[in-house]
Amino acid sequence: MSPGRLEEEYDYIVCGGGTSGCVVAARLASDPNIRILLVEAGAHNEDLENVHMVGGWSKNFDGPEDWNIVTKAMDGVDGRQVKVSRGRFLGGSSGVNGTLCIRGCKQDFDDWELPGWSGEEVFAAMRKAETFHTKPWFKAAPNAHGTDGLLHTEPHDLAPISERMLESFQSQGMVLDPDMFTTGETSHGCGHATRTVYQGLRTTGADFVTKENQRDNLIILVDTIVDKVNFDHDDNKLRARSVNLVSKDGQKRTVSARKEIIISGGTYCSPAILMRSGIGPKADLEKLGIQCLVDSPGVGKNLLDHLIVFVFYEVTKPGLTNDHLVYHADSLAATYAQWQKEKTGFLSTFPFGAFAFARLDDRLKDEPLWQEARESAKPGRDAMNLTKKQPNIEYFTTECYGGPKQYDDFPVNSHAFSMITELFSPRSKGTVTLSSADPLDNPIVDHDYLSDPLDVLVLSEGVRFGNEIVMKGKGTADVVKGAWPAKLTHNAYTSREEWVPYVKQHATTCYHPAGTCKMGKSSDPMAVLDEKLKVRGVEGLRVADCSVMPSLHCGHTQMPAYGIGEKCVEFIV
Repeated sequence: MSPGRLEEEYDYIVCGGGTSGCVVAARLASDPNIRILLVEAGAHNEDLENVHMVGGWSKNFDGPEDWNIVTKAMDGVDGRQVKVSRGRFLGGSSGVNGTLCIRGCKQDFDDWELPGWSGEEVFAAMRKAETFHTKPWFKAAPNAHGTDGLLHTEPHDLAPISERMLESFQSQGMVLDPDMFTTGETSHGCGHATRTVYQGLRTTGADFVTKENQRDNLIILVDTIVDKVNFDHDDNKLRARSVNLVSKDGQKRTVSARKEIIISGGTYCSPAILMRSGIGPKADLEKLGIQCLVDSPGVGKNLLDHLIVFVFYEVTKPGLTNDHLVYHADSLAATYAQWQKEKTGFLSTFPFGAFAFARLDDRLKDEPLWQEARESAKPGRDAMNLTKKQPNIEYFTTECYGGPKQYDDFPVNSHAFSMITELFSPRSKGTVTLSSADPLDNPIVDHDYLSDPLDVLVLSEGVRFGNEIVMKGKGTADVVKGAWPAKLTHNAYTSREEWVPYVKQHATTCYHPAGTCKMGKSSDPMAVLDEKLKVRGVEGLRVADCSVMPSLHCGHTQMPAYGIGEKCVEFIV
């Protein structure tokens, strides 16, 4: 939409057209009597082929479709900086993620102890967003999926290496529970992860507000940055009244909201908008010349993320992995032509394969650090503050070689896959702060990864167990040739201590940032929001995205982001 068509006032303004923001805007627009403005910093997604083509996801990084945020150097990961890419276009990171529908466990949300946010209620909100399309071979859990939402999902057809990995998981004590990542009730087992893919196309938050779901009372403004929220004094209270916008060509406008403003900028940008608006830690704001309207020390704090570690393996037989479809000879050109013509093949889906959750109690019970933390934990909780209903680790595999950009030694004549280990309930927390008051400057992100030694302990033991599953598992032991590339030596590692340097050198983000505008009880001075997502200290302003999560659940953030959008509208109407 052109800024020239912009009206001066709407009923609601949604600041951010990512996963949650699109849900909020779409649900509000179901009432034809109200008008909504949805503001997105990046481009419209309609012509972005690498968004719609699931296998094109990595082409959206490092360019205009990426926020291009890089963390500070962090001691816990050997002084490395980590690129924390986020989608900068309509649909946001739902247009660039791994398409995985891994909801977590119901206990994760029960632990928040906030009205309206129990596990049952959050899972119901996630179901509301979904229309699930099963396949003949898939054993879907009864009543676990949504049937009339705007997000279309389906199971993934596994490559042979993934079928073998399911065998290996089971041979190492993980019972097969096919739809466990939907039900949220299994903490040690393996199964299938459904995907936000349908008929060869990625489905995203943008689908809620475009195509057949576009409404005349919802105006979408793209290529426009939200600078800050402005407030009026209403009965001695601050009330959000308008937002300052900056278009791609530098044009500035102010647009008013009759009812409410909802910030959905994501875990990095939502706290930045609040801080530029004068809501945040007073001392930090004043250093930048920003008048502090509400001293809210929790804004930008409590930054959480799931760390993952890739371990790669070469296999002895062709046809087990999908490398031949993208890396061998001119296969990529044929694969791309197939997708363009038929919307099928390798590029019509995301090359993740088999999945599992694991508890590590027995493996860590003799570790002094684990024992010490366990002694000080609440009754019924382990050293990571988890119950037995919640996993310590997630495992998932790729069906070909691939990962972060540093893994560029592609198997042009070989066949490889990876085992990925993901750490749940991280104790290491970081911050998001402003680099300046300029809305065009990215915030400063410091995840402080692996600063807590307990995170190092659990993740390194998780990687060790994952390696055992691959090397000793019934389905894979006979086909694993060794490490890929050969210069890696992890196949010789036996002790947990041997894995610690590898973890520090290779741990990277799973792109699950959360927590920087957390909800909480009125007694919590670090709670930025109340349980209805209202910003404490002002009226007419809410936040709706994964930044609102008080603690990070044991799953992936995509489905909770949809659920948070659904819950926000539930609270508004």
